[in-house]
Amino acid sequence: MLNKKTILITGGTGSFGKKFTEIALKNYKPDKLIIFSRDEFKQHQMKVESSKMDFNIRFFIGDIRDKARLMRAFQNVDYVIHAAALKQVPALEYNPIEAVKTNILGANNIVEAALDRGVEKVIALSSDKAVSPINLYGATKLVAEKIFIDANAYGGNRVKFSVVRYGNVVASRGSVIEHFLNLKEKRIKEFPLTDERMTRFWMTLDESVELVIKALREAEGGEIFVPHIPSMKLTDLARAIEPECKFKIIGIRPGEKLHESLISEDEARKTKLFNGIYVILPQFFERHEIHKKYEGCKPVPEGFIYKSDKNDKWLTQETLQKMVENL
Repeated sequence: MLNKKTILITGGTGSFGKKFTEIALKNYKPDKLIIFSRDEFKQHQMKVESSKMDFNIRFFIGDIRDKARLMRAFQNVDYVIHAAALKQVPALEYNPIEAVKTNILGANNIVEAALDRGVEKVIALSSDKAVSPINLYGATKLVAEKIFIDANAYGGNRVKFSVVRYGNVVASRGSVIEHFLNLKEKRIKEFPLTDERMTRFWMTLDESVELVIKALREAEGGEIFVPHIPSMKLTDLARAIEPECKFKIIGIRPGEKLHESLISEDEARKTKLFNGIYVILPQFFERHEIHKKYEGCKPVPEGFIYKSDKNDKWLTQETLQKMVENL
């Protein structure tokens, strides 16, 4: 799927971008990988880390807020993977227009540049926080999803836009694992916890990359691809890191949910099972290609909701401990 292709990754120096680059160069033979980001120091670090295989990696400094720069970067690009975003929930609440400029207007810039440059496929990364959002970050990701899905009405099937939506990623930047490990290193055994009932979806970086590659392979344009991933309890994660830890309950923070959702009940009406994952089909238009591809797939049951506390797959404390040890 990636062989002989030119692939551009926005926010390419982040956790996902680095893992995607590693897997793509290990398992495929792309003509070129373009790392598009605004931080020259992180690009330098990534260049040093990937020095043994940088013969087909290119680093492009730019901001997705800058459409002209995207137009230059997208020239002769086959696939775009959009991973760039502002993500820190409290920071975005205090700087709302900055969240809009990057997560919403930046998404629109990517759509327009992809259409004008004739990119084959665009896969945008989204979050469980886009489902029934209660904070600005989630709201901007919801709008970004709509921008990408509805862009297919302009693409004329020349450019295909789709979305992957998933939950927390193990060891990604800002992960709660980092915080708990720092406490353990300082020999602090009282871990702050917002609520003992809290659950989250969880997947590895490798799994997130494989999902995106699968989306690139299968996308007809307009789908939201959602993985069937396990849930975990925050208490189990904490005990996997420090079995003797005690909890200090600090209460749910502003903009935080007790449980996260990946598919709402309303979205479930347009959701089908496809090769081990869920595919949410577009609500406002449906091209022949999409109907033909998914017409034989099984729809999810009436009243279905994909929520972290209602999951049929769970990570045990023992499994979480092994995952943490392998970081």
